[in-house]
Amino acid sequence: MIGSDAGQGVTTGPESSAVLTGTGTSASTSTSTSTSTSTSTSTSTSTTIPAGTPVTLLIADDDEVTRSGLRTLLAVQPGIMVVGEAVDGVEAVEQARRLRPDVVLMDVRMPRRNGIEATRQLLAESAEPPKVVVITTFENDGYVTAALGAGASGFVLKRLPVRQIAEAVRVVAAGEAILFPAALRRMVAARPLGSAEALPRAALTGREEEVLRLMATGLSNPEIAGSLTVSLETVKTHVGNVLTKLGAQNRTHAVVIAYESGLVVPGFAG
Repeated sequence: MIGSDAGQGVTTGPESSAVLTGTGTSASTSTSTSTSTSTSTSTSTSTTIPAGTPVTLLIADDDEVTRSGLRTLLAVQPGIMVVGEAVDGVEAVEQARRLRPDVVLMDVRMPRRNGIEATRQLLAESAEPPKVVVITTFENDGYVTAALGAGASGFVLKRLPVRQIAEAVRVVAAGEAILFPAALRRMVAARPLGSAEALPRAALTGREEEVLRLMATGLSNPEIAGSLTVSLETVKTHVGNVLTKLGAQNRTHAVVIAYESGLVVPGFAG
């Protein structure tokens, strides 16, 4: 069920705490129906959408009721234009090629081709692919972690209020990433961890590892700068180096790598 702005299906625990992280100034938003808070900053080097231009959105979900409900509710949200739907991963890729949306809202469990494979294909076949936001029912879904590893910019829960889902779409379209630190820790905790010894191949410096650990807690770049008592520009440089050295598609992907390597362990609080 899709959450309504009246609070239906709203998460009130840590799993609803979405951190939109990157390189700008953090900003917090809150609602009376949820304890969700957000800090928003940019991480992407791709071209962002000009101010005032609607974000074009493709919705991919095999459940007709969910897909139709999302389209109806998101179509009336400010700054969003729903341009199409897809019933599975194969159609999602085909529709994305044809419609060239800014963002694809991608279910992960779909027939013919799941959302992980569809995300990987979308990001691999174009120099300027759409951003992908995974939408899921359960935050501990292992498919979500795999989709993040494939390059999705973040994930949202289907039970969130529609305006929070809309905000996630707008944020990702602007070149930012969505991170649910508590939910991501739970997802990765359910999977076997590798060894932090895998990371030296990426030649991270001690300071870069420290920045990566703080990224995993959901801190924005200004917050990391304050924590380490360094300039914001220095943090931006470290974050860029981390993404490059890890081969990470985005900040969220880097955090997944940090957890799966064992560099950051579930329960780490900074």
